[in-house]
Amino acid sequence: MGDRAGMKRLAKKVYERELLRLQAELVKLQEWVRAEGARVVVVFEGRDAAGKGSTIKRVTEYLNPRVARIVALPAPTERERSEWYFQRYVEHLPAAGEIALFDRSWYNRAGVERVMGFCTGQEYARFLHQCPIFERLLVEDGVLLRKYWFSVSDSEQENRFRSRLEDPMRRWKLSPMDLESITRWEEYSRAKDEMFVHTDIPEAPWYVVESEDKRSARINMIAHLLSTIPYHEVQRRPLDLPPRPPSKGYERTPRDMQTQVPDHAAELRD
Repeated sequence: MGDRAGMKRLAKKVYERELLRLQAELVKLQEWVRAEGARVVVVFEGRDAAGKGSTIKRVTEYLNPRVARIVALPAPTERERSEWYFQRYVEHLPAAGEIALFDRSWYNRAGVERVMGFCTGQEYARFLHQCPIFERLLVEDGVLLRKYWFSVSDSEQENRFRSRLEDPMRRWKLSPMDLESITRWEEYSRAKDEMFVHTDIPEAPWYVVESEDKRSARINMIAHLLSTIPYHEVQRRPLDLPPRPPSKGYERTPRDMQTQVPDHAAELRD
């Protein structure tokens, strides 16, 4: 446990300036991925309320959703529970020219399923054995796999939970399962440590993101991701707006013949 209070927060102006610069680099990375036919998988794991979702949001803010896809799977169906464990994740892996961002991943089995008893001991042991093999196969096939663990203290996590409870716009982010993580803090810690022992492999190492300060965590994670991929700026064919041709007599359909959205904004104008 322990409190990491005292960590200096990154100033907002500094954060926003650097974030924008990094996001511009992410756009370059995206174009490189598309041009080179690369396949990128980024796994986001960590404590509940550690900042995974908000970091993914900043990563994808200026990216093409057809290139950079967020994969956030719900609980498995009965049919999926009968499949090979990794099977439902495989169909979401990227094809050439794509980036897949996993907002939680196959590591559910090593975390929530293990702690909450949603899998058997045999299933858990099989996962720890198969996961490194699975990831080595991905890397061997040319997939650029990056795994990030977002770490936050127990006190900061509780503060963020409380903030969500009091904010109607963010209350949906809390579930009974999230609140269980408070009472099972040490069990989750032990599960994470055991997971790292088995899955922190040279071909696909874990990178820990200290996320007590969300701004710093986002900057650090994005900067690190960019530093691990040998991308370069792709020269694109210059585009010019063509001249608009002269009118050929088209007249727009009268507005009163169409169903218009009510002008709610008019009520807000002076």
